[in-house]
Amino acid sequence: MALIDLANPTRFLSFVERAMPWLIAATLFAFAIGLEQALFVAPDDYQQGATVKIMFLHVPSAWLAMFCWGLMTVAALGTLVWRHPLADVAAKAAAPIGAAFTFLCLFTGSMWGRPMWGTYWVWDARLTSVLVMFIMYLGIIALWRTVEDPSDAGRAVAVVTLVGAVDLPIIKFSVDWWNTLHQPASIVRLGGSTIDKSILVPLLATAIAFTLLFVTLHFAAMRNEILRRRVRSMLMLQARAQGG
Repeated sequence: MALIDLANPTRFLSFVERAMPWLIAATLFAFAIGLEQALFVAPDDYQQGATVKIMFLHVPSAWLAMFCWGLMTVAALGTLVWRHPLADVAAKAAAPIGAAFTFLCLFTGSMWGRPMWGTYWVWDARLTSVLVMFIMYLGIIALWRTVEDPSDAGRAVAVVTLVGAVDLPIIKFSVDWWNTLHQPASIVRLGGSTIDKSILVPLLATAIAFTLLFVTLHFAAMRNEILRRRVRSMLMLQARAQGG
């Protein structure tokens, strides 16, 4: 099946039906490997102790929180520029998942910050910009629920998503632009990762597991949204027939 064929909702549903068992199996396997690496292979930090293992929840959640908004940004362009039939479906399906990952990022960050910084929260540039993204996620979800027609809602959400994408570089480079408590980039950086392999390998394993979880949840949510819209269209046609 060519990638362009997935633009057809019926073919996409068929693809998801076949891929879902494999995705679920791969996700469970990846989490088994990730948990084994995080709990039994990764050592405690000489300063932070076992608290450092919060990283294996916090960092993948942070990555995926930003990735979800990036995906929604591409979908917004697909809605406004290319009129892709599944673009707004992808955006709507990604918003609650992105909000959940952003909340998990903020929560685990607070749990990690308490023993390290002595407080659950500071108005640090990185923390504040992520909180702004979480609020924007909630606003996007509310906007989808407020506008009844999916096409109108998709266009409105696309505009808001593109505006909100300004927050992504702010989150990424906030530790470089301002003096913050949050540590600077230590994995994706020009000079290479500064994290020892004993921590880096388990971190990448958990990141792969979380990414597979996102793909699985996103495909399932897109499938449900397509079916929901089909039911809505059938009900509207039925109501018009009865009214006629």
